[in-house]
Amino acid sequence: MKILVIGGTRFLGRTLVEMALKQGHELTLFNRGKTNPELFHEIEKLIGDRDGDLTPLKGRTWDIVVDTCGYVPRIVAKSAELLAGSVELYVFISTINVYADYSKPGLNEDSPLATIADESVEEVTGETYGPLKVLCERTVRKSFPKDSLIPRCGLIVGPHDPTDRFTYWPVRIKKGGEVFAPSPPHMQVQFIDVRDLVNFLLLLAENRISGIFNTTGPADKLTMEDFLAKCSAEFGNQASLTWVSEEFITSNDVGHIPMWTPENWRGIFQADCSKAINVGLSFRPLTETINDTLAWHATRPSDYDLKVGLKPGKEKELLKKWHDSVQG
Repeated sequence: MKILVIGGTRFLGRTLVEMALKQGHELTLFNRGKTNPELFHEIEKLIGDRDGDLTPLKGRTWDIVVDTCGYVPRIVAKSAELLAGSVELYVFISTINVYADYSKPGLNEDSPLATIADESVEEVTGETYGPLKVLCERTVRKSFPKDSLIPRCGLIVGPHDPTDRFTYWPVRIKKGGEVFAPSPPHMQVQFIDVRDLVNFLLLLAENRISGIFNTTGPADKLTMEDFLAKCSAEFGNQASLTWVSEEFITSNDVGHIPMWTPENWRGIFQADCSKAINVGLSFRPLTETINDTLAWHATRPSDYDLKVGLKPGKEKELLKKWHDSVQG
């Protein structure tokens, strides 16, 4: 396929380009040339700004376009409208965050979507991210009513993940000792290895399959306890998990705990992905994602600080406070 990638040098886009090249596809990147410009000298790069100069895209044709970095509907509309008639399939990367209610499990592609009172808002925040993605989906489908592929992705993990939301746990468990673990142990967690996501997108694109798909995993239920146990078993260490209550977490200055939500948000980790699985979404072994993520993390500077999770001193302080509260 001839593939145009909007973005293409950061995490998902980077992985997509690498894997598509290995499969023999012809790639063109369109971006500002500012993020990881040293990557992919062997392929065509078009320099422009999706919120400004789209001139390099005019008069060109591709089989598919993959939009990896659309967050504002006005801006997404520009590329979608310009490319209508120039590509056979518009792939727009969306998110599980588009849904309106996360208090219940089983969200599927027909579940009610989030709304925003002022649809002209363009600032992306925790509150506007999901509703803006809903509006982006709408504008893509307006230009490509039958030829759009919209994966609603869960937490994307694996090598080159800049968020550290998954990476934190293998790194922390590997260090061993007493680990601050968020209750309840049976809480379901969902995420998808970026390489599994890319394989799914390329499979559907090759077959010109359109539609909306929840894309997260794994196929079977995975609990936080199962996940942390898998990490611990992989490293053969004696990490000791101390399960701390939700009440303690929400009433203390704990900060962001990766892959954990309060009870009224747990539906975000219990999405129904059967539609995607039925058309080919598959998942590699969890141990592969754990080990490959750690191998990549080891290439970072030795003084690199994970962006999320508890720092050692903070974790020790909170664990003491927890034990004191339980004993008291």
